[in-house]
Amino acid sequence: MKVTIEVDCTPDEARSFMGLPDVKPMQAAVMASLEQQAVRATESFAPDSMLKLWFTTVPQMSGQMQDMFTRIMTSAAGGATGGGRS
Repeated sequence: MKVTIEVDCTPDEARSFMGLPDVKPMQAAVMASLEQQAVRATESFAPDSMLKLWFTTVPQMSGQMQDMFTRIMTSAAGGATGGGRS
């Protein structure tokens, strides 16, 4: 003998029927917290905040960073034209 029972209900109805707790408020709170953490983390990677961090930590570093960027751009321009100086 084979018996088949089909129950048509929503997950919320099944959860309450089985006596399980409603986790929607907890899920909403956790997701809001995760969203805030993600936003804070991405703000630290914004170009303007990174440059402010680099240039305000050590005042002498701004000159070194400028020299480094100049060397990078000069070598990139030299490499792009086919080999540098003639």
